[in-house]
Amino acid sequence: MRRPMRYRLAVLGAAVLAAAGCTSTAPEEDDDGPAGSGTGQQSSFFVQGDYDRQIAQRDTAPTGPADQPWLQALNPQLVDTAKYRKAGRHTICFSNAAVNNPWRVVGWTTMQAEAKLHPEIAALTAVDAEGKDDKQISDIDGLLASRKCSALIVSPNTTAALTPAVEKACQAGLPVIVFDRGVNTDCQVTFIHPIGGYAFGATAAEFLTGKVKKNGRILALRILPGVDVLETRWSAAKVIFDKADVNVVGVEFTDGDAAKVKTIVNDYLERYGSIDGVWMDAGATSVAAAEAFEDAGQKVPAINGEDQQDFLRLWQDKKLTAIAPTYPTYQWRTPILAALDILAGRQVPKEWVLPQPTITQDNLSRYLLPQLPPLHYALCGCEQMPGFPQNWGGNQ
Repeated sequence: MRRPMRYRLAVLGAAVLAAAGCTSTAPEEDDDGPAGSGTGQQSSFFVQGDYDRQIAQRDTAPTGPADQPWLQALNPQLVDTAKYRKAGRHTICFSNAAVNNPWRVVGWTTMQAEAKLHPEIAALTAVDAEGKDDKQISDIDGLLASRKCSALIVSPNTTAALTPAVEKACQAGLPVIVFDRGVNTDCQVTFIHPIGGYAFGATAAEFLTGKVKKNGRILALRILPGVDVLETRWSAAKVIFDKADVNVVGVEFTDGDAAKVKTIVNDYLERYGSIDGVWMDAGATSVAAAEAFEDAGQKVPAINGEDQQDFLRLWQDKKLTAIAPTYPTYQWRTPILAALDILAGRQVPKEWVLPQPTITQDNLSRYLLPQLPPLHYALCGCEQMPGFPQNWGGNQ
């Protein structure tokens, strides 16, 4: 059976959409070549079949309720869960990779709010691995030893290291739900994720190549190597850039550090005089990149960010030429709902692929939420949940 998205190729780093100071277990990085020489060799993470599938999935109509994208699925193949049916109230256990960046904070807040909506959940027991493989492995062992879990949700810190721990949980007879990041096994009942990194990276790159002049200069800003979601974003962008009449003058790692982003942009402006487009594998520092151009007295070029409010507000206020592919935080609702379906014996998709919207100039106003803080991610699917917006750091 094909493992979802071929995550067997990946060694997932310590953060997705990471904040500064993240670390990663990564393969030796391919040479991106000197500035002005193109984008170099393709990433070892690139899988043509997965790329083709994700590009096609961008245009696939999902099944499920139109107003609840966290319950939608793309081409679902359902699996029987009758053997996991369990009466009574449930303890849902959650092994979380970390709560170490705004994306994960928004997601974790949303998951807790979802759990509170269901009286059949007696407890949501969560453990935070703090971005450490060994701690997450120990955390899962502890949850299994407690014998209190009705179902186990896992957001793995890294792919290879957490695979045995997930397999151990499966062997213990627990229904296991993996989401956000993958593992090198298909023993879990379901693996939940948005379309994926190829779709994100290609969408941003296609936008830039449509806006940048022939032979225009594009600067690619990446967080860190070895994170599969980020590697696939870059490898998809590389496919697009290599086919286009653009000049990728640099591919730089930023560690998700806003100050480092500004330094890198300044260095390239000094070197080339101007940059025509900025591609980013995550949007957390997109505002810093834009500000670097403004600080240099230059117009912000075509750029991509994500659905963080600070970027969306800057986009609107400064009338940027921009796009925001997303990795929706509403996916944090889905594991809770999947766990309850499984414990009720209802079928769920084996690979639960969620839609992955893109924010454009045409729909920008829909995602601007003035009552929410700058680091809030708009696609939380939380606007109608009890406690919104206060529990997400917003004002009434």
